[in-house]
Amino acid sequence: MVERAWEAPSSDYAAGHRGLDVPATLGSTAAAVDDGTVAFAGAVGGRTVVTIDHGDGLVSTLDSVTPLVAAGEEVVRGTPVGQVSVGHCPASAPCLHLGARVDGRYVDPMAYLPPAEWPVLLPESAWRG
Repeated sequence: MVERAWEAPSSDYAAGHRGLDVPATLGSTAAAVDDGTVAFAGAVGGRTVVTIDHGDGLVSTLDSVTPLVAAGEEVVRGTPVGQVSVGHCPASAPCLHLGARVDGRYVDPMAYLPPAEWPVLLPESAWRG
């Protein structure tokens, strides 16, 4: 369930929400979204993140997580890579923030995630058609 969706910025340096927020319990396990190599695991701007290079210019970032992996490690989809911590979202409403970049530019991660395994019914107010 996505609590806060991708909000494209009007330019590279403009406000936006460069990823997806998924509600998560503090300390719960965050897993690799696909196979790849851990490119970075540590602190950035006071928050801890794990970045995975999936090849062909695609990189995913999990923010804020306490890393369980180190740069250079190979991971497969579902590998535990971190534990959800306070950072992107406050302790009162913890979440896992999933970001994606292609060739260094932020993109909507939804386009790179597998489809839901079952139909998801949304309220009529969510219909954008």
